[in-house]
Amino acid sequence: MSTFKHYIENRIFHSVSEVADEMQLMACVVGGFVRDCFLARGDKNDIDIAVVGSGIDFAHLVALKLRPSPDVKFFKNFGTAMIQYKEWKVEFVGARKESYRSDSRKPLVEDGTLEDDQRRRDFTINAMAFDLRMDHFGELIDPFYGMKDLEDKIIRTPLDPDITFSDDPLRMMRAIRFASQLDFTIEAGCYSAISRNTGRLVIVSMERIVDELNFIIQSPKPSKGFRMLDETGLLTLIFPELLELKGVETIDGKGHKDNFYHTLAVLDNVALTSENLWLRWSALLHDIAKPATKKFVQGTGWTFHAHDFKGSKMVSKIFRRLKLPMNEKMKFVEKMVLLHLRPIVLAEESVTDSAVRRLLFEAGDDVDELMLLCEADITSKNQVKVKNFLENFEIVRRKLVEIEEKDKMRNWQPPISGDLIMRTFGIPPSRLVGEIKDVITEAILEGQIPNDYEAAFRLMIEEGKKQGLKPIRT
Repeated sequence: MSTFKHYIENRIFHSVSEVADEMQLMACVVGGFVRDCFLARGDKNDIDIAVVGSGIDFAHLVALKLRPSPDVKFFKNFGTAMIQYKEWKVEFVGARKESYRSDSRKPLVEDGTLEDDQRRRDFTINAMAFDLRMDHFGELIDPFYGMKDLEDKIIRTPLDPDITFSDDPLRMMRAIRFASQLDFTIEAGCYSAISRNTGRLVIVSMERIVDELNFIIQSPKPSKGFRMLDETGLLTLIFPELLELKGVETIDGKGHKDNFYHTLAVLDNVALTSENLWLRWSALLHDIAKPATKKFVQGTGWTFHAHDFKGSKMVSKIFRRLKLPMNEKMKFVEKMVLLHLRPIVLAEESVTDSAVRRLLFEAGDDVDELMLLCEADITSKNQVKVKNFLENFEIVRRKLVEIEEKDKMRNWQPPISGDLIMRTFGIPPSRLVGEIKDVITEAILEGQIPNDYEAAFRLMIEEGKKQGLKPIRT
């Protein structure tokens, strides 16, 4: 009861309690709201109410008791209703029991008791309920010992895990998601059942799988979830490109690092500094082309030449297959993968103004996220090497600020457009127009001319004359 005290004055719960007593029905708060009350986790504004009766009829009666009275949205086919009251989103559903066909994760539903409803839930920690009847208000109903599993930090299914995961294979992803988010352990029998049922995941849509994958990526330490996906065999089905990074090859006594575990370390490092989901995806994909570019060179060792360029080209294919958004978020990841070596190269060499200008030009407003990714990419066990890299990155950061203040290169566009070149020389669109524009851009980035219109225009005229062009207007 103590964990529910904060919500005793909530008008929604009192309205539910009044309706339950008037209709002489059992009504309870169920699921994630109850779990998170005990975990004191996040804002608990989503409430699920299970009613032993019609959830839709119950929702209408609750709405009438609230002021102002909210609209009731109902979904007759599913027997559910939803009201939005102030900051609260409340879903009502009649208690039910479920059965499944082998070719679908959509259950066949029939009316049931509260225990039937709790039994059908994915995990014991999500199968607890708070009674809302007036005489029992706030009492915990916990037939599957979810409270003990919360205390022991265990993910366990209420029923036989083989049946649970075979019926709804997405629950395998959810088990790993909750273990990763909460830093819990999956009970041994439950974990084994995931490995036995991986093939069932084929009946789940990629969109639902990736929703759970994104929750894992957004965990405090995402590598925990990815290691479990790997150990259970789910990663093979979901993300085979990532598994290709795994393993170490040795020739002439020279080996390279295991790029799978390096990638997970980089992802964890990014998670310490940023909640940006797409920067975390960038960490996951930054070395994705290393298997395709791996080569052993005598006298040099292992090389992964152009893995940044080839990796950026792989991003769209991976996003398309995983049903991730093919928009500016994908372009951001492409850019991060393409540029992730640039600050490292700067940090290894002298940090020149021209190199910093070029980085600002190419990274634009995403340069700060790029620096976070590059710092996360330093996973060496050699602490002296790490210290030197991070100190050099600080120099790069200071240079970025100085050059931006002086030259305004972030999201910069050259002062001479292709249209102006064509009008000045009276020429049609052609490769020559692009070449002249590139010369001007390079001159500014290298600091050969100032970043202003007059200097750029003069260089345009000079370059045009070299190509045999005469200005028809100045």
